[in-house]
Amino acid sequence: MTIGKLLLHLLTIWLNLMSKQKKDKSAEQKILDAARNVFISKGMYGARMQDIADEAGINKALLHYYFKNKEMLFEEIFMEAAAQLFPRLNQIFSSDEALFVKIEQFCDEYITVMSANPYLPLFVLNEINQDPIYFMKKIWKGDQKPDPAKFLKQIETEVKKGKIKPISPVQLLMNLVSMTIFPFVGKPMFQMNMGLDEMQYRQIMEERKKEIPRFIIDSIRK
Repeated sequence: MTIGKLLLHLLTIWLNLMSKQKKDKSAEQKILDAARNVFISKGMYGARMQDIADEAGINKALLHYYFKNKEMLFEEIFMEAAAQLFPRLNQIFSSDEALFVKIEQFCDEYITVMSANPYLPLFVLNEINQDPIYFMKKIWKGDQKPDPAKFLKQIETEVKKGKIKPISPVQLLMNLVSMTIFPFVGKPMFQMNMGLDEMQYRQIMEERKKEIPRFIIDSIRK
């Protein structure tokens, strides 16, 4: 075999490998998208691997080839959401924006991500209760660990300058987090008690992007 033919042969092999890798990645993403849809409709614990295979339009054997169980699938989806949310929260915390603007941005970002992944809060609570140290180390890697230090200092400074009513910075942050997260944790209860369908509940959560910051800002504004 001449050098030219050898190089052509190697190039063909490389192109085939790259094509296969692309195809595999495409199939994997298709499975992840299907799993996300099933988790949204049935929750983490109500979902079955067969449901996910049916949603993806593949057989169960192929699904198991990519992901051994639904826990692996769920973790992959969770890490995608965490990679999207946590760095963005850090950008908000560390920016030079005004305090009220940061409060609005925090609520908008958090609710946007949770609305796309409404099953995540319950999963997080369950994992934290099982092994909090292991779980938090796993999800808070690099710049993904939220660092609210500058945000807390900003609240403290605004209080000292008399620009907002006296409030503990930690309490204000906890108000923000709890008011954005709890509606997703308590979603089934709210829907059943108030007779809300999925579209109605999504609309309410969209409205909370404005309602929460308005409520908090009005409570501390002088």
